[in-house]
Amino acid sequence: MGGQACVFYGAAEFSRDLDLLVMADAASLDLLRKALELVEAESIAVPALDGALLERGHAVHFRCRREEVAGLRIDVMSKLRGVDEFEALWPRRTTIVVDSFEVDMLALEDLVCAKKTQRDKDWPMIRRLLEQAYFSWALPLGDERIDYLLRELRSPELLLAMVRSYPEAAETVALMRPALRDALDGKIGAVAAAMVAEEAAERERDRVYWEPLKRELEQLRRARNASRV
Repeated sequence: MGGQACVFYGAAEFSRDLDLLVMADAASLDLLRKALELVEAESIAVPALDGALLERGHAVHFRCRREEVAGLRIDVMSKLRGVDEFEALWPRRTTIVVDSFEVDMLALEDLVCAKKTQRDKDWPMIRRLLEQAYFSWALPLGDERIDYLLRELRSPELLLAMVRSYPEAAETVALMRPALRDALDGKIGAVAAAMVAEEAAERERDRVYWEPLKRELEQLRRARNASRV
């Protein structure tokens, strides 16, 4: 669900991390523990691998020691801000084959949603993912893809091109996205400014989401340290 998925979608990003989204039920976590054992992964931070904590939105972090993957960090989550539950994500996943192994990834739309965080590096990646979709999706675009690109594109020039190609659809989506109203008026500078405001709003929503989780994480860290005294 992270940088490796972005590579597969053609929005290249070098990443030594592996980000995984898993179901937090007992059977899935047992399989995950066995996989982590195979790569000799050890926990590198709080919290521990626990279904209840994953369900609350925490991430669990590991570092691999097995020679072939030594140093690889694995981050595991079960819940993402603003993204559907796992049961809804799984049926619409993207599956590719790498060296005869099937690799399941978040659907592009879900990956873009998951990337809307406070982290500076995620926003250029969102732009590249959406540009890749714009240039690679086969024409003619269906209504769902037209609507999606009008709602999500983060390149002012491409948004203006979409508006010129699909003005009626743009009029409808503009009711929910001010940047589209500026695009319909041909104001590329205003479109760019509106996109900056969109990003700022998403960053703030992400900050608010993580604030209580960060406080809980600090409590877990203190409890762990106290138990070692």
